[in-house]
Amino acid sequence: MAIPASLSQATNRTFGAQPGPAGSSGRFLGIAAGGWFVAPALGIVGAFFLGPIAASFVLSVTDFDIYALADWRNLRFSGGQNFSRLLVGEQSGVFWQALKNTCYFVLVGGPLSVLVSLGAALLLEAKLARWKGLLRVVFFAPVVTTLVATSIVWRYLYHGKYGLINHALESLGVDPIDWLGDPRWAMPAIIVMAVWKNFGYNMVIFMAGLGSIPTELYEAAALDGATPARRFVYVTLPALAPTFLFVGVTTMIGCFQLFAEPFVMTRGGPEGSTYSLVMLMYEEGFRWWRLGAASAAALVLFAITLAAAAVQMSLQRRALA
Repeated sequence: MAIPASLSQATNRTFGAQPGPAGSSGRFLGIAAGGWFVAPALGIVGAFFLGPIAASFVLSVTDFDIYALADWRNLRFSGGQNFSRLLVGEQSGVFWQALKNTCYFVLVGGPLSVLVSLGAALLLEAKLARWKGLLRVVFFAPVVTTLVATSIVWRYLYHGKYGLINHALESLGVDPIDWLGDPRWAMPAIIVMAVWKNFGYNMVIFMAGLGSIPTELYEAAALDGATPARRFVYVTLPALAPTFLFVGVTTMIGCFQLFAEPFVMTRGGPEGSTYSLVMLMYEEGFRWWRLGAASAAALVLFAITLAAAAVQMSLQRRALA
């Protein structure tokens, strides 16, 4: 039913409605208003994200150290010396060992964390599962606990003489293992602890992905005679492909930032078997106060993480296509 023009004009006069700006001027005012709304967020991002990144680029080509903090006249331009010292110079041995340990953690801990998260999500989404609310709380609780506190607790669990894990092994007739003192076991022990600490976050994301899969797909597959295993392979996994992409990339980026676990539990030992790139960056900057070298290490880590993320996204997108 059409509204009479006289009634529309009377309504506009009553409530003070005015014709809005038309054409390019209206679009300009809309963009200007939106700019004012996002300006505070952009200012925060620029001050606390883009600013430090730009500062890292500048510091990486200088010999900025504690003496330059005291007097800026001590600051000198060094070009690529920080990078050459890190990659092929006197620090190259430590750098390549840290890179090897970090890649080990990424390649083993990352996929293991994703698999455990997916398994927990499937368990909680199963129709026969009971006490789902309680299990969600139990599985997600490690995510919200303090990383340093949990690292200290796990350090005592891994204790060679008094740890509960070795007590359990002895009750089964297995000799105790020096988890954090043996180079063969130190990194696997940290990986287990890190998976336990972080799998709950990805579990929630997988649960959201599982909840978005239409039940009609499972019903149609069941009518076609597909077994539960086939329904999982041909229905669940393809439908979760975008979720796998997000979880895989974010988990990998987080694994490259390994620091607190080895710093608290092993201090990078034994024999440098848990020494990570972020620990190298930390010691260069805050132990030896070579902030230029620390910035160079941060940029190298950034480049490695960016390249790995690009490769992973490319491979997973090809799998989706």
